[in-house]
Amino acid sequence: MSLQIGIVGLPNVGKSTLFKALTKNPVDINNYPFCTIEPNVGIVEVPDERLQKLSQMSRTEKIVPAVVEFVDIAGIVKGASEGEGLGNKFLANIREVDAIVQVVRVFQNDQITHVHNEINPREDIEVINAELILADLETVSKTENRIEKEVRARKKGADKQLEVVEKIKSTLESGHLANETQDLAEILKEENGKTIVREMQLLTMKPFLYVFNVSDIDQKLDDFLESKGHVKLDIKIEEELLEMSEEEKKELELKSNIDSLIVAAYNLLGLETFLTTGEKETRAWTFKKGSSAPEAAAVIHTDFQEKFIRAEVIDWQKLLEIGSWGKAKEVGAIKMVGKDYIMQDGDVVEFRI
Repeated sequence: MSLQIGIVGLPNVGKSTLFKALTKNPVDINNYPFCTIEPNVGIVEVPDERLQKLSQMSRTEKIVPAVVEFVDIAGIVKGASEGEGLGNKFLANIREVDAIVQVVRVFQNDQITHVHNEINPREDIEVINAELILADLETVSKTENRIEKEVRARKKGADKQLEVVEKIKSTLESGHLANETQDLAEILKEENGKTIVREMQLLTMKPFLYVFNVSDIDQKLDDFLESKGHVKLDIKIEEELLEMSEEEKKELELKSNIDSLIVAAYNLLGLETFLTTGEKETRAWTFKKGSSAPEAAAVIHTDFQEKFIRAEVIDWQKLLEIGSWGKAKEVGAIKMVGKDYIMQDGDVVEFRI
């Protein structure tokens, strides 16, 4: 399952430095806007202590973790929706990702320029969100015009789709993100609503997570910032830690907090993990929360969903307590489940097809 998270923000807020810290890959980091023009893409392992423990139990030859792709997208400026600062290109890159991590500068540093010449996190968020909303309004207006013609032509389901589009348009016009539309969950349950929302590929319909780039991760921010789904990181420290040995980190009593972002991003996408373990490999497999056993099995191979018979399942902690898959079968701790079983995070599984 290949899923991408786009890193966005104003120029010089720490996006590319964060990307470097996340992926351990060198990227262009300079003190001027639009240093990043083409998006950098990096694959990041999802931290998971369960893999090492299960691997030790099974005496596994190799460990394969779950991964998430992060995309470093160039800085957006005011007017991006109208093409300012190569805005159209950047907005097109954002449209391709599954979720958005917005980096917001909170730290003070006179040596690093700010595109607005002042540090105002709330205003920065509003600038980025306004550009995304304006881009979405253009998309929604075009869709509305098309569906109005379909309504006049009495196309089946067009009237319902128009209601959805008008509701989302109203949300955007009030300055809110499309994912804040009232009754959105109900809209997405209906086929007409789900189809038109998917078709529009709205930027602000994607899940959002804010990364506040601070000089102290324990600092309390104002209520507006604290109310956002967020992670606090000192991104400069995260970059410096890349160059340090473990001894140096211990001596300076420094540790990375980057894993908190990776885990939060994984959760943002509504992802969970099931595990397989044996002598050849112990592996984490990514599936969408709420998936049935056959749907989850499809991430191994599409044939597994079509030819699914049953699955043998046990919670990872219970398996470790018992000590081996064989012993767990002997004592009846492994459950036999069918097509209706909803997979749980941390299930250790063997599928039968």
